[in-house]
Amino acid sequence: MAERHDRLRQARIAAGFDRASDAAARFGWNENTYKSNENGNAPFSFRKARDYAEAFGVRAEWLYDETGPVQATAEPMVRIIGRVGADSEGAVIHTTGQEGFDTAPVPPGGTSAAVALEVVGHSMRAVAEDGSLIYFEDQRNPPTPDMLGYYCIVETEDGRVLFKRLLRGSGPGLYVLESQVGPPIEDVRLRWAAEPTAIIPPKQARRIIRRAGERQVA
Repeated sequence: MAERHDRLRQARIAAGFDRASDAAARFGWNENTYKSNENGNAPFSFRKARDYAEAFGVRAEWLYDETGPVQATAEPMVRIIGRVGADSEGAVIHTTGQEGFDTAPVPPGGTSAAVALEVVGHSMRAVAEDGSLIYFEDQRNPPTPDMLGYYCIVETEDGRVLFKRLLRGSGPGLYVLESQVGPPIEDVRLRWAAEPTAIIPPKQARRIIRRAGERQVA
């Protein structure tokens, strides 16, 4: 029967972190504390096992005392379809063309149409910090009056996908797209608009994102 610290090392390597310091840096853990937990010098509690298990994609019960299977039944995941907020345009940088998509768990109340965007940079600080996840339902419906005044993911008539505050334009079917930085985009027509269904802060987002190609414990 493997020791608790041996299972922690196994889970870390299987999750794609070759060095303990890499895992500690990724999840914001104290490096010395984590290394002591992993080399057996400082046994960790079940509460800490839950944190490690969530980060490495294993069950806390297995990690702590080898009870039950390594992994729970797979939870439904959604695709992270792009990144947003890296510049003043607030444009969505889609991840098409890669071998796979990064994924994250379906948010509470989400459906099979849910997708997510990952925030990059600090141009959206009051709305979502760098590293946050923004979920929305990818149903491609036209904007509705109750969206006015709120941040939405929209696609313009010329094909740009943006995350902007939606305001009424100067005429029927026209909208103003406003952001924290940069000038507003005046009087544009939209193909569709979607409100965020959940915004996950950076620290929590780091724990739940599964990067494409990450190895999992078999």
